[in-house]
Amino acid sequence: MTFVGSERRRFLGFAVWACLWLVVLAACVHIPETGKSAFILLSPTEEATLGAQAFNDLKRQGKVSTDPTVNAQVQRVVTRLIQQVNVPTARWEVVVFEDPSPNAFALPGGKIGVHTGILPITENDAGLATVLGHELAHVTLRHGAQRFSQQAALALGGQTLAIALQQQEQRTTQLALAAFGVGSQLFVALPFSRNQEIEADQIGLRYMARAGYDPKEALGFWRRMAQYAQSRGGRPPEWLSTHPADENRLSAIYQMLPMAEVEYRRATGGG
Repeated sequence: MTFVGSERRRFLGFAVWACLWLVVLAACVHIPETGKSAFILLSPTEEATLGAQAFNDLKRQGKVSTDPTVNAQVQRVVTRLIQQVNVPTARWEVVVFEDPSPNAFALPGGKIGVHTGILPITENDAGLATVLGHELAHVTLRHGAQRFSQQAALALGGQTLAIALQQQEQRTTQLALAAFGVGSQLFVALPFSRNQEIEADQIGLRYMARAGYDPKEALGFWRRMAQYAQSRGGRPPEWLSTHPADENRLSAIYQMLPMAEVEYRRATGGG
């Protein structure tokens, strides 16, 4: 069969979209923590490999803290939290970095990093459990792999649009592709990332509560994080950010607390 002109373009567009939907269907993965399905192109083993590589790079580039008190606190909190999570590919490794930026992270494969700069904001073990529970939730929910897969799908969508516009004027094609790029970020990628943050807050509260840390402490931690951000000039508008606005995050956590407090009472023998 021979295609010419517009028929060929329509066929190519249809073929690309058909392949995309086949990939989406094949890549639907069940997430036990939520009971939902997610579009993920990476296997857990591939995720763990990428996480280990990234962690090794960070260790080479950063300064590792040797402070015994700080390391003992981080190890104490991590030990209790990882008993509440299921990461089959995990080879747990925890590193405290001498870094003034207030950050902590968890990578696929069981790699956890804590910057010393976040400890004045966490203030105590429960505050540290808040942020580490949140970061571990990103791992168990496979959020990184979901974002990678989403970006791959959006890139394919852009290529499909470019094929469909091959016969259009260059200016028209450029405007259409620019609109697609901006629109996909504002209306797909950024809202998706903000939803992931709220989801990680919810599951992270569950982890810290099950580990015996009072989930109400999460409100204090996120308020202090908001104050820190304000002292540095504030955050961008929510619609331009990968994270929810501070007031929206705190409101969501407040609504999550009753269920988390049930888990906390069970863990601590409070009924």
